[in-house]
Amino acid sequence: MAGVRRWQKLLWGTTFTVVFALAAVGAGGYALFGVDGQDPLRKVDAIIVLGGEHDGREQYGIRLAQEGWSDTVVLSNPYDRSDRTMQELCDTRTDGITVTCEVPAPSTTRGEAIFTERLARERGWRSVIVISWSYHLTRSRYIFDNCFSGETVMRAVPREYDYGPADWELIYLYQFFGTAKAAMQGTCS
Repeated sequence: MAGVRRWQKLLWGTTFTVVFALAAVGAGGYALFGVDGQDPLRKVDAIIVLGGEHDGREQYGIRLAQEGWSDTVVLSNPYDRSDRTMQELCDTRTDGITVTCEVPAPSTTRGEAIFTERLARERGWRSVIVISWSYHLTRSRYIFDNCFSGETVMRAVPREYDYGPADWELIYLYQFFGTAKAAMQGTCS
């Protein structure tokens, strides 16, 4: 009988711990990564579109340029050379807007912040708009603050996310670990 009670206590303790951990990741993740972290738009020297899904981010960056927020769009291009979207968009010039592509090294947000700093030094940029997923803005801002000496305006890809609770748990967990990694890496200089 004592063995059964011990197993019951262990089962209840484990269940409580798992439920508490999931709730903490969900609540903390929502507070840090789920709340709108966008900045108001303003004119900048360049628009930087971070890699990710082809979910309209590239077109959003170009649209912001067409609206007059900048005349330069830089698309991060960590994709395979056969990527059709990037083939169509890279190194184009339309309506006075220059669109270029950069391969980040490393192929991470940190690599994108590093190439942004390099381009800013080469071209005299002092400010950029950075475009990514809404839940990635907090981590992106932290990394760009550590690696880019200019000012950033963070903007989310205008889209809906059709994710369930388990998906959000994984997304938030990934963002927590990515932010911790960025904190351990420190500045890029």
